[in-house]
Amino acid sequence: MAVHTKPLKCKIGPSILNADLSQLYVESQRLLDNGADYLHLDVMDGHFVPNLSIGHPVVKCLRNKIRTAFFETHMMVSEPGKWVEPMAEAGVNQYTFHIEPVKDVIPLCRKVREAGMQVGLALKPGTGIEAVRQYIDHADMILIMTVEPGFGGQKFMGEMMPKVQWLRHNYPGLDIEVDGGVGLNTITACAEAGANMIVSGTAIINANDQKAVIASLRETVESSIHKCNV
Repeated sequence: MAVHTKPLKCKIGPSILNADLSQLYVESQRLLDNGADYLHLDVMDGHFVPNLSIGHPVVKCLRNKIRTAFFETHMMVSEPGKWVEPMAEAGVNQYTFHIEPVKDVIPLCRKVREAGMQVGLALKPGTGIEAVRQYIDHADMILIMTVEPGFGGQKFMGEMMPKVQWLRHNYPGLDIEVDGGVGLNTITACAEAGANMIVSGTAIINANDQKAVIASLRETVESSIHKCNV
């Protein structure tokens, strides 16, 4: 069981989905050098979502180059149970999977934990918060998608913020992540709702000054966290 009692920390995890994947190591290292707290690695199977992306061999290659950074894989796949061991072997720290295609969520949480990874549970925009309530104590983090999973560069869905607010109100110490369309124009809504883990793709990757964007996102979130922690 996960314990949600630590003081909240802001963590910025750029999504590498929109990066130049032929330069994945260089781009990833630059993001970390510019202040990223972790890397958010989008894994898609062309089935659960209509797109294909990287798999565990790529993650393993990246881990061989980047030894110490925190890797989160966001498993947008129909059978997340299939990839637990390969991702653990590839050096993943947190395995975040969607609850929608999973019949038995708690045994899968246990499997992820036994493989030595933290557990993240993700919800698509159309999935209500009640679908995850019974599993929160088995997870280290809940990811609220603020776009339909599968493609980068979509418009942020502000109507997802009540889910974040509900989680923060009921689980003050829980890591809550938002992913999709998050950037300088939408970070305030996320921070005020209570998100502390921020996935941002296009807004960071395409920025002329990645360091400044990451610092600005962090500042907005930290001022809101301060109110939560007080």
